[in-house]
Amino acid sequence: MNYITLNNGVKMPQLGFGVWQVENDQATTAVSKALEVGYRSIDTAMIYQNEKGVGKAIHDASVPREDLFITTKVWNSDQGYENTLRAFDESLERLGLDYVDLYLIHWPTPEFDDYVDTYKAMEKLYHDGRVKAIGVCNFEIEHLERLLNECEVKPVLNQIECHPFLAQNEIKEFCAKHDIFVEAWSPLDQGGEALRDEVVNKIAESHQKTPAQVVLRWHLQNNTIVIPKSVTPSRIEENFNVFDFELTAEEMEQINQLNRDRRNGPHPNEMNKR
Repeated sequence: MNYITLNNGVKMPQLGFGVWQVENDQATTAVSKALEVGYRSIDTAMIYQNEKGVGKAIHDASVPREDLFITTKVWNSDQGYENTLRAFDESLERLGLDYVDLYLIHWPTPEFDDYVDTYKAMEKLYHDGRVKAIGVCNFEIEHLERLLNECEVKPVLNQIECHPFLAQNEIKEFCAKHDIFVEAWSPLDQGGEALRDEVVNKIAESHQKTPAQVVLRWHLQNNTIVIPKSVTPSRIEENFNVFDFELTAEEMEQINQLNRDRRNGPHPNEMNKR
């Protein structure tokens, strides 16, 4: 496992396990398998409605809590200072934990303009020691700039949709400049077109790896944190086995050239659903 050091000194596994669109009961099984394989970072959210299932897997596992890195998120309808504090307590109770390692704002929802107050509530949780680190998801540069200007604690990361067809180079450059890591959701293009791309498949053949493993390796070598999701045991293992090979500079550039700025999810400025 590669570990990265966040801007507040906290260490985080660079490869984690995501549970978006995983049913609560299924989440227990999938997370248990992921922990057995060797994953130590688990990414969930209130809106996924599987925090209880994730918590059960954590409770049942033989892995010490201090070896785990657990992330959850505040949903759009829970934004605002007091709402965020309440939502955090509820997430913690569902997870059955005393603290989480990372708490994130799920979307900026600019139409409602609550994300600064939401972040200030997260700063309180951080200062109180109830979270080890705080950050954001789906923030554009303009949203990050407001937090940097109006808040005290710099976000440790920005979790955004990112895959070979959506490289997010501009945001990556901004985040790197401000010592904010980028974490990729949908890192495998939701198992879509990027995994069928001729360039990716050719590289995979040359390394005797799968297209998914090549794309995950591309993320890792770009200094991006990744949280692939799967409920299939063999794929959970496959996605973890990406530390025994390396892409060449030429192969990295070939994948970099695939960028089409093509999203699967909504643009953050248009995502105002509560």
